[in-house]
Amino acid sequence: MNWYHLTRTDDIASPALLVSPEHVIGNIRAAIKIAGTAQRLRPHVKTHKMRAVTDLLLTEGIRQFKCATLSEARMLAEAAPTNPLPDESPVDVLLAYPLVGPAVTQLARLRTEFPAVHFSCLIDADAPAHRLSDAFADAPLDVYIDLNVGMNRTGINPANALMLYANCQLLPGIRVVGLHAYDGHVRDTDLTIRGQRAGETFALANGVRTVIADGGGPILPLVMGGTPSFSMHARQPSVLLSPGTFVFWDAGYADMVPDLPFAIATVLLTRVISVIDEQRLCLDLGHKSVAAENPLPRVIFPDHPDARPIGQSEEHLVVRVADASQHQPGDVWYGVPIHICPTVNLYDSAVVITNNEPTDTWAVTARGH
Repeated sequence: MNWYHLTRTDDIASPALLVSPEHVIGNIRAAIKIAGTAQRLRPHVKTHKMRAVTDLLLTEGIRQFKCATLSEARMLAEAAPTNPLPDESPVDVLLAYPLVGPAVTQLARLRTEFPAVHFSCLIDADAPAHRLSDAFADAPLDVYIDLNVGMNRTGINPANALMLYANCQLLPGIRVVGLHAYDGHVRDTDLTIRGQRAGETFALANGVRTVIADGGGPILPLVMGGTPSFSMHARQPSVLLSPGTFVFWDAGYADMVPDLPFAIATVLLTRVISVIDEQRLCLDLGHKSVAAENPLPRVIFPDHPDARPIGQSEEHLVVRVADASQHQPGDVWYGVPIHICPTVNLYDSAVVITNNEPTDTWAVTARGH
């Protein structure tokens, strides 16, 4: 039996998100092994958004984190030890997302509420740097310069980063303490190609670090790598690593980067709700239950390899099978999402599975905004 084949399901309303603590812990330890030490990891919590998983990461010695929302930052702050041991590092939270609008003052309030937690954020332009400096004039905020190394979402062109760094030295309310470069576009299955492309993004980011140091500045820490690329950046001893999806894993990355040693730790429980005809079934797994940003299939069914999703709406997923007469309304199916991160955000809680039985629930603490 796989861990998600449950001995009893009568009390679980579908669709439901199932989680295996055993496999989550195994994935965390596998990531630490790749990194070499827990101190090199700064995992992104946008995947799990759960206080319970945050506690497991802390238990394994991880103290540095990335997040994308103020809710995730609060979750991390609330999980921080209230009475840390003398040799424990403080919990360090990097908001790896541009702060605009009210988010700036919200971060200021969060830092005041949790003085024992170290907060920082990203900058990639002069205007937000000035805004942050004004907001934190009385207690300077640490910032990382965000570099665009090919993802083309946020980040400054590396060629312009030195000027931004120099301008920030004139702003009393912020301190540039590091560089950040997310290369989520580096996800090649071929290890040689992935290593080559990760090397190119590292060269861009490290070039900025070298120019700053050659100009009399410090050798800044460099945070790099999503889940597909972080094992490549682990070869560079000076890089701090920031994977996220590894804690839960999903069908998309399992197919794309099969060399990584992670196990599926979250599965969706769904049920057949209607037999349409000889080859079509309907499941209760609509857009509201599994990430819908990708083309079909958005979920795979390991126990039903012949099943092919052919249509989806808000509460319905239509699948084609070889023989629909083999299935009945109420039958339980288990699905592995192609993309787990936004799937988790659709659930208020996950059902904890131990020894093939539901034993607890974990709140999705930081879902939504």
